[in-house]
Amino acid sequence: MTPKAPYKPALAKAGVEHSIGVIKRVFGFAKVRYRGLKKNTHRLLVTCALANLFMARRHLLRCAGA
Repeated sequence: MTPKAPYKPALAKAGVEHSIGVIKRVFGFAKVRYRGLKKNTHRLLVTCALANLFMARRHLLRCAGA
């Protein structure tokens, strides 16, 4: 086992934790309300798409300004 092996899962977890933190903090997805499985799924997918845009906003704005 190489010394770098324990770091790989930690790096993957760090990326996921950041995304989940953005979803919970910025978009208020801390609690799921029971509205039906279809509505909760739709809300989660839209929130994930918005979180991706939110995290890439600097890059997108830099490209649009050029």
